[in-house]
Amino acid sequence: MSVHYLGHAISAAGVAMDQEKVAAIATWPQPGNMRTLQGFLGLARYYRRFIKNYSSVAALLTALLKKEAFLWSPTATDAFNALKKALSSAPVLQLPDCDKSFMVDCDASGSGFGVVLH
Repeated sequence: MSVHYLGHAISAAGVAMDQEKVAAIATWPQPGNMRTLQGFLGLARYYRRFIKNYSSVAALLTALLKKEAFLWSPTATDAFNALKKALSSAPVLQLPDCDKSFMVDCDASGSGFGVVLH
């Protein structure tokens, strides 16, 4: 049994992305302008904690949001597809077991910083 709340599915196994949102991401068309890219990145940012190296993957797309910088390229297509794939295959998050040891992975770029607890 799971409860759907604010785009997440919460169950005894942990917290996961809502599968309806995953389907929406998987079928999201390639952005043709800045506004549609902003919409996609807004959804992606909401689920960033599920994505390893989110800041690195999204950095190129975020750079396209600068004033008069929107110029879609094959590199942007690769970044868009990589972010869609990362969002579609996100792991389940769970609470840490305090009886076990932890490992912290850090991810930093010029535009963001993220941490994952293993």
